[in-house]
Amino acid sequence: MPKDQEKLNSMRQDAATIFNSALSAVNAFSAVKRFCRLKEDTFYIDQFPVNLSRYNNIYVIGAGKASAPMGAAMEEILSEKITDGIINVKYDHTLRLKKIKIIEAGHPIPDENGRAGALQILRLAEKAKKNDLIICLISGGGSALLPLPAPPLTLADKQKTIHTLLSCGASINEINALRKHMSLLKGGRLAEKAWPATLITLIVSDVVGNPLDVIASGPTVADPSTFHDCMNIIRKYHIIDRIPVPVVEHIRNGINGKVSETPKPGTPIFDKTHNVIVASNMEALSAAGKTAESLGYNAVILSSMIEGDTRQAAHMHTAIAKEIRKTGNPLPPPACVLSGGETTVILSGKGKGGRNQEFALTAAIDIADDHRMVILSGGTDGTDGPTDAAGAVVDSDTMEKSLDSGLNPAAFLENNDSYHFFQKTGDLLMTGATGTNVMDLRILLVK
Repeated sequence: MPKDQEKLNSMRQDAATIFNSALSAVNAFSAVKRFCRLKEDTFYIDQFPVNLSRYNNIYVIGAGKASAPMGAAMEEILSEKITDGIINVKYDHTLRLKKIKIIEAGHPIPDENGRAGALQILRLAEKAKKNDLIICLISGGGSALLPLPAPPLTLADKQKTIHTLLSCGASINEINALRKHMSLLKGGRLAEKAWPATLITLIVSDVVGNPLDVIASGPTVADPSTFHDCMNIIRKYHIIDRIPVPVVEHIRNGINGKVSETPKPGTPIFDKTHNVIVASNMEALSAAGKTAESLGYNAVILSSMIEGDTRQAAHMHTAIAKEIRKTGNPLPPPACVLSGGETTVILSGKGKGGRNQEFALTAAIDIADDHRMVILSGGTDGTDGPTDAAGAVVDSDTMEKSLDSGLNPAAFLENNDSYHFFQKTGDLLMTGATGTNVMDLRILLVK
Protein backbone atom coordinates (compact mmCIF):
# COMPACT_ATOMS: atom_id res chain seq x y z
CA MET A 1 0.00 0.00 0.00
CA PRO A 2 1.39 3.47 -0.92
CA LYS A 3 2.63 5.50 2.05
CA ASP A 4 0.12 8.33 1.47
CA GLN A 5 -2.77 5.85 1.45
CA GLU A 6 -1.54 4.34 4.72
CA LYS A 7 -1.54 7.81 6.27
CA LEU A 8 -5.04 8.55 4.95
CA ASN A 9 -6.31 5.27 6.39
CA SER A 10 -4.73 6.14 9.73
CA MET A 11 -6.39 9.57 9.63
CA ARG A 12 -9.74 7.95 8.81
CA GLN A 13 -9.36 5.80 11.91
CA ASP A 14 -8.54 8.91 13.91
CA ALA A 15 -11.70 10.60 12.63
CA ALA A 16 -13.79 7.60 13.66
CA THR A 17 -12.18 7.58 17.12
CA ILE A 18 -12.90 11.29 17.56
CA PHE A 19 -16.50 10.87 16.41
CA ASN A 20 -17.13 7.93 18.74
CA SER A 21 -15.68 9.81 21.71
CA ALA A 22 -18.14 12.62 21.03
CA LEU A 23 -21.05 10.16 20.94
CA SER A 24 -19.98 8.65 24.26
CA ALA A 25 -19.88 12.08 25.88
CA VAL A 26 -23.51 12.79 25.03
CA ASN A 27 -25.00 9.31 25.41
CA ALA A 28 -28.55 9.98 26.63
CA PHE A 29 -28.52 7.24 29.30
CA SER A 30 -25.25 8.53 30.74
CA ALA A 31 -26.37 12.16 30.51
CA VAL A 32 -29.48 11.50 32.60
CA LYS A 33 -27.45 9.51 35.13
CA ARG A 34 -24.95 12.40 35.41
CA PHE A 35 -27.68 14.97 36.03
CA CYS A 36 -30.07 12.95 38.17
CA ARG A 37 -29.72 10.93 41.37
CA LEU A 38 -31.94 9.69 44.18
CA LYS A 39 -31.06 9.95 47.86
CA GLU A 40 -33.78 8.46 50.06
CA ASP A 41 -36.93 10.42 49.05
CA THR A 42 -35.09 13.33 47.42
CA PHE A 43 -34.67 13.29 43.65
CA TYR A 44 -31.81 15.59 42.64
CA ILE A 45 -31.72 17.09 39.14
CA ASP A 46 -28.24 18.58 39.04
CA GLN A 47 -28.33 20.41 42.41
CA PHE A 48 -32.11 21.02 42.36
CA PRO A 49 -33.87 18.84 45.00
CA VAL A 50 -37.35 17.39 44.49
CA ASN A 51 -39.01 15.87 47.56
CA LEU A 52 -40.82 12.83 46.17
CA SER A 53 -42.78 12.28 49.39
CA ARG A 54 -44.94 15.25 48.35
CA TYR A 55 -46.30 13.39 45.33
CA ASN A 56 -48.92 10.67 45.11
CA ASN A 57 -47.90 9.46 41.65
CA ILE A 58 -44.88 9.78 39.37
CA TYR A 59 -45.58 9.57 35.65
CA VAL A 60 -42.92 9.43 32.91
CA ILE A 61 -43.77 10.61 29.41
CA GLY A 62 -41.69 11.72 26.45
CA ALA A 63 -40.69 11.49 22.82
CA GLY A 64 -37.56 11.51 20.71
CA LYS A 65 -34.88 9.37 19.14
CA ALA A 66 -32.95 9.22 22.43
CA SER A 67 -35.88 9.02 24.81
CA ALA A 68 -35.66 5.21 25.25
CA PRO A 69 -32.19 5.31 26.88
CA MET A 70 -33.35 8.34 28.87
CA GLY A 71 -36.28 6.24 30.08
CA ALA A 72 -33.95 3.37 30.95
CA ALA A 73 -31.86 5.72 33.08
CA MET A 74 -34.97 7.08 34.79
CA GLU A 75 -36.16 3.55 35.60
CA GLU A 76 -32.75 2.71 37.04
CA ILE A 77 -32.81 5.82 39.23
CA LEU A 78 -36.44 5.82 40.39
CA SER A 79 -37.22 2.11 40.06
CA GLU A 80 -40.58 1.20 41.65
CA LYS A 81 -41.39 4.82 42.44
CA ILE A 82 -42.62 5.23 38.85
CA THR A 83 -46.40 4.78 38.65
CA ASP A 84 -46.78 4.64 34.88
CA GLY A 85 -45.15 5.90 31.71
CA ILE A 86 -45.41 6.19 27.92
CA ILE A 87 -42.70 7.25 25.45
CA ASN A 88 -42.76 7.56 21.66
CA VAL A 89 -39.49 6.62 19.90
CA LYS A 90 -38.35 6.27 16.32
CA TYR A 91 -38.53 2.79 14.80
CA ASP A 92 -35.50 0.69 15.84
CA HIS A 93 -34.47 3.23 18.52
CA THR A 94 -36.11 1.22 21.28
CA LEU A 95 -35.17 -0.61 24.47
CA ARG A 96 -37.00 -3.04 26.71
CA LEU A 97 -38.24 -1.12 29.76
CA LYS A 98 -40.12 -2.37 32.82
CA LYS A 99 -42.49 0.42 33.88
CA ILE A 100 -42.50 2.70 30.83
CA LYS A 101 -44.38 1.71 27.70
CA ILE A 102 -42.44 2.25 24.46
CA ILE A 103 -44.28 3.04 21.22
CA GLU A 104 -42.28 3.01 17.98
CA ALA A 105 -43.33 5.56 15.38
CA GLY A 106 -42.33 7.37 12.18
CA HIS A 107 -39.66 10.04 11.78
CA PRO A 108 -39.13 12.55 10.15
CA ILE A 109 -42.59 12.16 8.65
CA PRO A 110 -45.08 11.33 11.45
CA ASP A 111 -47.30 8.27 11.15
CA GLU A 112 -50.38 6.71 12.76
CA ASN A 113 -48.33 4.96 15.45
CA GLY A 114 -46.98 8.33 16.49
CA ARG A 115 -50.46 9.83 16.60
CA ALA A 116 -51.82 6.96 18.68
CA GLY A 117 -48.89 7.16 21.09
CA ALA A 118 -49.20 10.95 21.37
CA LEU A 119 -52.86 10.53 22.28
CA GLN A 120 -51.91 8.10 25.06
CA ILE A 121 -49.30 10.57 26.32
CA LEU A 122 -51.95 13.30 26.34
CA ARG A 123 -54.35 11.11 28.31
CA LEU A 124 -51.67 10.30 30.89
CA ALA A 125 -50.79 13.99 31.27
CA GLU A 126 -54.44 14.90 31.73
CA LYS A 127 -54.77 12.15 34.34
CA ALA A 128 -52.17 13.78 36.61
CA LYS A 129 -53.47 15.78 39.58
CA LYS A 130 -52.09 18.63 41.67
CA ASN A 131 -50.05 16.34 43.92
CA ASP A 132 -48.58 14.28 41.10
CA LEU A 133 -45.19 14.61 39.38
CA ILE A 134 -44.68 14.24 35.64
CA ILE A 135 -41.17 13.66 34.31
CA CYS A 136 -41.00 14.38 30.58
CA LEU A 137 -38.06 13.06 28.54
CA ILE A 138 -37.46 14.97 25.31
CA SER A 139 -34.81 14.57 22.63
CA GLY A 140 -34.37 15.39 18.96
CA GLY A 141 -37.08 13.89 16.79
CA GLY A 142 -39.70 14.68 19.40
CA SER A 143 -41.52 16.98 16.99
CA ALA A 144 -42.28 14.21 14.52
CA LEU A 145 -42.88 11.71 17.32
CA LEU A 146 -45.61 13.74 19.07
CA PRO A 147 -47.99 14.15 16.12
CA LEU A 148 -51.41 15.02 17.49
CA PRO A 149 -53.05 17.38 14.99
CA ALA A 150 -55.34 20.11 16.21
CA PRO A 151 -58.85 19.49 14.83
CA PRO A 152 -59.91 19.67 12.06
CA LEU A 153 -56.40 18.95 10.77
CA THR A 154 -55.48 15.37 9.94
CA LEU A 155 -52.23 13.45 10.16
CA ALA A 156 -52.07 13.55 6.35
CA ASP A 157 -52.26 17.36 6.46
CA LYS A 158 -49.30 17.47 8.85
CA GLN A 159 -47.33 14.91 6.84
CA LYS A 160 -47.66 16.88 3.60
CA THR A 161 -46.86 20.18 5.31
CA ILE A 162 -43.70 18.87 7.00
CA HIS A 163 -42.54 17.16 3.79
CA THR A 164 -42.97 20.44 1.90
CA LEU A 165 -41.05 22.41 4.52
CA LEU A 166 -38.23 19.85 4.60
CA SER A 167 -37.85 19.92 0.82
CA CYS A 168 -37.81 23.73 0.45
CA GLY A 169 -34.89 24.30 2.82
CA ALA A 170 -36.79 25.75 5.80
CA SER A 171 -34.82 25.86 9.05
CA ILE A 172 -35.75 23.69 12.03
CA ASN A 173 -36.96 26.81 13.85
CA GLU A 174 -39.31 27.61 10.97
CA ILE A 175 -40.54 24.04 10.62
CA ASN A 176 -41.22 23.80 14.33
CA ALA A 177 -43.14 27.09 14.40
CA LEU A 178 -45.68 25.51 12.05
CA ARG A 179 -45.61 22.22 13.93
CA LYS A 180 -46.54 24.02 17.15
CA HIS A 181 -49.52 25.72 15.58
CA MET A 182 -50.86 22.52 14.03
CA SER A 183 -50.65 20.53 17.27
CA LEU A 184 -52.51 19.75 20.48
CA LEU A 185 -49.24 19.07 22.35
CA LYS A 186 -46.44 21.24 20.97
CA GLY A 187 -45.67 24.85 21.76
CA GLY A 188 -46.34 24.47 25.48
CA ARG A 189 -49.68 22.74 25.09
CA LEU A 190 -48.44 19.56 26.80
CA ALA A 191 -47.60 21.66 29.87
CA GLU A 192 -51.06 23.18 29.57
CA LYS A 193 -52.62 19.70 29.63
CA ALA A 194 -50.41 18.59 32.57
CA TRP A 195 -51.40 21.54 34.80
CA PRO A 196 -51.75 21.58 37.84
CA ALA A 197 -49.27 18.68 38.25
CA THR A 198 -45.58 19.47 38.69
CA LEU A 199 -43.78 18.96 35.37
CA ILE A 200 -40.02 18.41 35.01
CA THR A 201 -38.60 18.01 31.50
CA LEU A 202 -35.13 16.58 30.82
CA ILE A 203 -33.87 17.52 27.36
CA VAL A 204 -31.22 16.26 24.96
CA SER A 205 -30.87 19.22 22.60
CA ASP A 206 -30.69 18.84 18.83
CA VAL A 207 -31.24 22.49 17.93
CA VAL A 208 -28.68 25.21 17.23
CA GLY A 209 -28.24 27.41 20.31
CA ASN A 210 -30.40 25.10 22.49
CA PRO A 211 -33.58 27.24 22.43
CA LEU A 212 -35.99 25.40 24.73
CA ASP A 213 -39.05 26.48 22.77
CA VAL A 214 -37.71 24.94 19.53
CA ILE A 215 -36.33 21.58 20.73
CA ALA A 216 -39.01 19.00 19.81
CA SER A 217 -41.24 22.05 19.19
CA GLY A 218 -41.23 22.89 22.90
CA PRO A 219 -44.15 20.81 24.22
CA THR A 220 -43.46 21.96 27.80
CA VAL A 221 -42.13 25.45 27.04
CA ALA A 222 -43.86 28.80 26.53
CA ASP A 223 -44.05 29.60 22.82
CA PRO A 224 -43.04 33.04 21.52
CA SER A 225 -44.00 32.21 17.89
CA THR A 226 -47.40 33.09 16.48
CA PHE A 227 -49.84 32.22 13.71
CA HIS A 228 -48.61 35.39 11.97
CA ASP A 229 -45.08 33.94 11.99
CA CYS A 230 -46.36 30.74 10.40
CA MET A 231 -47.97 32.61 7.52
CA ASN A 232 -44.80 34.66 7.01
CA ILE A 233 -42.76 31.43 6.74
CA ILE A 234 -45.14 30.02 4.14
CA ARG A 235 -44.88 33.22 2.12
CA LYS A 236 -41.09 33.39 2.49
CA TYR A 237 -40.67 30.06 0.71
CA HIS A 238 -43.55 30.65 -1.76
CA ILE A 239 -45.20 27.36 -0.82
CA ILE A 240 -48.77 28.43 -0.06
CA ASP A 241 -50.01 26.42 -3.06
CA ARG A 242 -48.15 23.33 -1.79
CA ILE A 243 -49.49 23.45 1.78
CA PRO A 244 -52.82 21.60 2.36
CA VAL A 245 -55.78 23.98 2.26
CA PRO A 246 -56.98 22.99 5.80
CA VAL A 247 -53.58 23.97 7.22
CA VAL A 248 -53.63 27.36 5.51
CA GLU A 249 -57.20 27.93 6.73
CA HIS A 250 -56.23 26.87 10.27
CA ILE A 251 -53.41 29.40 10.30
CA ARG A 252 -55.68 32.12 8.96
CA ASN A 253 -58.26 31.28 11.64
CA GLY A 254 -55.52 31.62 14.24
CA ILE A 255 -54.51 35.01 12.87
CA ASN A 256 -58.16 36.09 13.04
CA GLY A 257 -58.54 34.89 16.63
CA LYS A 258 -60.83 31.96 15.79
CA VAL A 259 -58.23 29.44 17.05
CA SER A 260 -56.46 29.96 20.36
CA GLU A 261 -52.75 30.80 20.32
CA THR A 262 -50.12 28.58 21.95
CA PRO A 263 -49.46 29.51 25.62
CA LYS A 264 -47.04 32.43 25.85
CA PRO A 265 -44.26 33.40 28.31
CA GLY A 266 -45.66 34.54 31.63
CA THR A 267 -48.65 32.18 31.53
CA PRO A 268 -49.26 30.81 35.09
CA ILE A 269 -49.28 27.18 33.90
CA PHE A 270 -45.49 27.38 33.62
CA ASP A 271 -45.02 28.23 37.31
CA LYS A 272 -44.74 24.50 38.12
CA THR A 273 -42.83 23.58 34.96
CA HIS A 274 -39.04 23.10 34.92
CA ASN A 275 -36.92 22.42 31.82
CA VAL A 276 -33.32 21.14 32.04
CA ILE A 277 -30.88 20.43 29.18
CA VAL A 278 -28.79 17.35 30.00
CA ALA A 279 -26.79 17.03 26.73
CA SER A 280 -25.97 19.31 23.79
CA ASN A 281 -23.81 19.64 20.68
CA MET A 282 -21.12 21.68 22.45
CA GLU A 283 -20.52 18.86 24.93
CA ALA A 284 -19.95 16.51 21.99
CA LEU A 285 -17.56 18.97 20.33
CA SER A 286 -15.61 19.50 23.56
CA ALA A 287 -15.11 15.76 23.99
CA ALA A 288 -14.10 15.45 20.33
CA GLY A 289 -11.53 18.22 20.75
CA LYS A 290 -9.94 16.55 23.77
CA THR A 291 -9.69 13.23 21.93
CA ALA A 292 -8.18 14.90 18.86
CA GLU A 293 -5.52 16.52 21.03
CA SER A 294 -4.75 13.18 22.67
CA LEU A 295 -4.13 11.81 19.15
CA GLY A 296 -1.61 14.56 18.44
CA TYR A 297 -3.74 17.09 16.57
CA ASN A 298 -4.04 20.81 17.20
CA ALA A 299 -7.80 21.15 17.66
CA VAL A 300 -10.18 24.05 17.24
CA ILE A 301 -13.96 24.23 17.55
CA LEU A 302 -15.36 26.57 14.89
CA SER A 303 -18.92 26.64 16.22
CA SER A 304 -21.77 24.47 17.43
CA MET A 305 -24.18 26.71 15.48
CA ILE A 306 -23.46 26.04 11.80
CA GLU A 307 -26.67 26.40 9.77
CA GLY A 308 -27.67 27.17 6.19
CA ASP A 309 -27.17 25.39 2.89
CA THR A 310 -25.03 22.30 3.38
CA ARG A 311 -23.04 22.78 0.17
CA GLN A 312 -22.07 26.33 1.13
CA ALA A 313 -21.11 25.08 4.59
CA ALA A 314 -18.91 22.42 2.98
CA HIS A 315 -17.16 25.01 0.80
CA MET A 316 -16.45 27.12 3.89
CA HIS A 317 -15.00 24.17 5.79
CA THR A 318 -12.76 23.04 2.93
CA ALA A 319 -11.51 26.61 2.49
CA ILE A 320 -10.39 26.56 6.12
CA ALA A 321 -8.68 23.19 5.60
CA LYS A 322 -6.79 24.58 2.60
CA GLU A 323 -5.81 27.69 4.58
CA ILE A 324 -4.33 25.46 7.26
CA ARG A 325 -2.37 23.62 4.61
CA LYS A 326 -1.09 26.81 2.96
CA THR A 327 -0.51 29.26 5.84
CA GLY A 328 -1.01 27.40 9.12
CA ASN A 329 -4.02 29.54 10.01
CA PRO A 330 -6.11 29.41 12.14
CA LEU A 331 -3.84 26.67 13.55
CA PRO A 332 -0.92 24.67 12.19
CA PRO A 333 -1.11 21.06 11.04
CA PRO A 334 -1.54 18.39 12.18
CA ALA A 335 -4.92 20.03 12.67
CA CYS A 336 -8.40 18.96 13.64
CA VAL A 337 -11.18 21.42 12.83
CA LEU A 338 -14.51 20.66 14.51
CA SER A 339 -17.97 22.08 13.98
CA GLY A 340 -21.54 21.25 14.86
CA GLY A 341 -25.04 22.41 14.12
CA GLU A 342 -27.52 21.40 11.48
CA THR A 343 -27.44 22.43 7.84
CA THR A 344 -30.19 22.06 5.27
CA VAL A 345 -30.46 20.55 1.78
CA ILE A 346 -32.54 22.16 -0.94
CA LEU A 347 -33.82 19.27 -3.06
CA SER A 348 -33.59 19.63 -6.82
CA GLY A 349 -32.89 16.02 -7.76
CA LYS A 350 -34.60 12.70 -7.12
CA GLY A 351 -31.79 10.80 -5.43
CA LYS A 352 -31.28 9.61 -1.89
CA GLY A 353 -29.11 11.15 0.80
CA GLY A 354 -28.92 13.47 3.76
CA ARG A 355 -27.27 16.73 4.75
CA ASN A 356 -24.12 15.02 6.08
CA GLN A 357 -23.64 12.87 3.00
CA GLU A 358 -24.22 15.88 0.74
CA PHE A 359 -21.72 17.87 2.83
CA ALA A 360 -19.17 15.07 2.50
CA LEU A 361 -19.63 14.71 -1.27
CA THR A 362 -19.29 18.46 -1.82
CA ALA A 363 -16.20 18.50 0.39
CA ALA A 364 -14.66 15.52 -1.40
CA ILE A 365 -14.90 17.34 -4.73
CA ASP A 366 -13.32 20.44 -3.14
CA ILE A 367 -10.31 18.66 -1.64
CA ALA A 368 -9.47 16.39 -4.56
CA ASP A 369 -5.67 16.08 -4.73
CA ASP A 370 -5.20 18.21 -1.57
CA HIS A 371 -3.02 15.59 0.03
CA ARG A 372 -3.57 14.20 3.53
CA MET A 373 -7.00 15.58 4.31
CA VAL A 374 -9.86 13.57 5.81
CA ILE A 375 -13.38 14.86 6.42
CA LEU A 376 -16.11 13.11 8.42
CA SER A 377 -19.63 14.48 8.62
CA GLY A 378 -22.16 12.56 10.67
CA GLY A 379 -25.45 12.84 12.50
CA THR A 380 -25.01 12.04 16.18
CA ASP A 381 -28.27 10.08 16.15
CA GLY A 382 -26.91 7.66 13.55
CA THR A 383 -29.44 8.68 10.91
CA ASP A 384 -28.75 11.16 8.13
CA GLY A 385 -31.97 12.15 6.39
CA PRO A 386 -34.17 9.29 5.19
CA THR A 387 -31.25 6.82 5.12
CA ASP A 388 -29.67 4.16 7.32
CA ALA A 389 -26.32 5.98 7.32
CA ALA A 390 -25.12 8.55 9.84
CA GLY A 391 -23.13 10.35 7.14
CA ALA A 392 -19.91 9.72 5.25
CA VAL A 393 -16.11 9.87 5.48
CA VAL A 394 -14.01 11.19 2.59
CA ASP A 395 -10.37 11.98 1.93
CA SER A 396 -8.23 13.72 -0.66
CA ASP A 397 -8.15 10.55 -2.81
CA THR A 398 -11.92 9.91 -2.81
CA MET A 399 -12.54 11.68 -6.13
CA GLU A 400 -9.68 9.98 -7.95
CA LYS A 401 -10.83 6.53 -6.80
CA SER A 402 -14.45 7.23 -7.76
CA LEU A 403 -13.47 8.47 -11.23
CA ASP A 404 -11.31 5.39 -11.72
CA SER A 405 -14.44 3.35 -10.93
CA GLY A 406 -16.43 5.14 -13.61
CA LEU A 407 -18.50 7.30 -11.24
CA ASN A 408 -19.42 10.92 -11.93
CA PRO A 409 -19.42 12.69 -8.54
CA ALA A 410 -20.88 15.94 -9.88
CA ALA A 411 -23.85 14.08 -11.41
CA PHE A 412 -24.59 12.31 -8.13
CA LEU A 413 -24.42 15.64 -6.30
CA GLU A 414 -26.70 17.35 -8.80
CA ASN A 415 -29.28 14.58 -8.31
CA ASN A 416 -29.03 14.80 -4.48
CA ASP A 417 -27.90 11.18 -4.64
CA SER A 418 -24.97 11.18 -2.23
CA TYR A 419 -26.12 7.98 -0.52
CA HIS A 420 -25.79 5.84 -3.63
CA PHE A 421 -22.45 7.47 -4.49
CA PHE A 422 -20.98 6.59 -1.09
CA GLN A 423 -22.63 3.20 -1.15
CA LYS A 424 -20.60 2.47 -4.29
CA THR A 425 -17.35 3.90 -2.87
CA GLY A 426 -17.76 2.24 0.53
CA ASP A 427 -17.52 5.56 2.39
CA LEU A 428 -20.86 5.57 4.21
CA LEU A 429 -20.65 6.15 7.96
CA MET A 430 -22.80 3.40 9.50
CA THR A 431 -23.37 3.53 13.26
CA GLY A 432 -26.94 2.34 13.82
CA ALA A 433 -28.98 3.99 16.57
CA THR A 434 -26.51 5.76 18.86
CA GLY A 435 -28.63 6.47 21.93
CA THR A 436 -28.33 10.23 21.55
CA ASN A 437 -29.23 13.10 19.23
CA VAL A 438 -27.37 16.42 19.47
CA MET A 439 -27.37 17.45 15.80
CA ASP A 440 -24.38 16.90 13.51
CA LEU A 441 -20.63 16.73 14.00
CA ARG A 442 -18.04 17.54 11.33
CA ILE A 443 -14.39 16.57 11.69
CA LEU A 444 -11.68 17.91 9.34
CA LEU A 445 -8.20 16.46 9.71
CA VAL A 446 -5.19 18.04 7.97
CA LYS A 447 -1.69 16.55 8.26
